[in-house]
Amino acid sequence: MPTQVLPARINVNQFGIPTVSSNAVSVGTAQVAFDFNNHPTIGQPFRGLVIVRLNQVIPTGTTGTLPIVFTSDGSNTVNLVGFNGDNITVADIPGTGIYLVFVDSQSNTVQLLTGIV
Repeated sequence: MPTQVLPARINVNQFGIPTVSSNAVSVGTAQVAFDFNNHPTIGQPFRGLVIVRLNQVIPTGTTGTLPIVFTSDGSNTVNLVGFNGDNITVADIPGTGIYLVFVDSQSNTVQLLTGIV
C-alpha cells in the first residue's frame, strides 16, 4: 500500500496562535465594547499572541475618542491598548477584519499590534 503524503483532513491552526471572533459591538457613553465568547485562554494564565476577528462595524457617528474594550460574555472587561499603553480608540480601528494582539493575563493587558492608524 502506498504511503499517504497528505493527511485526509488538515486542521488549521492546531496548537498555533489562538483565534477569537467578536459576537457583538455596543456603544456606551464611556467606551465601545466588543464582546467575545469565553475562550480556553480567557481566565487562564496566558501570555502570547491572539488573532482577533472584529466582525461588527462600529456604528457611524460614534465619537472617535471613545476607548475600545473587549469583554467576554458581557463581563471581564479589559482595555485594548497600543504600543505605549494608551487606550486604542474608535478612531484607531479602521473597520472589520483581522487584528493581531498580545495578551498577558497576569497583567490584564491586551495590546494591539496591527491596525494602529
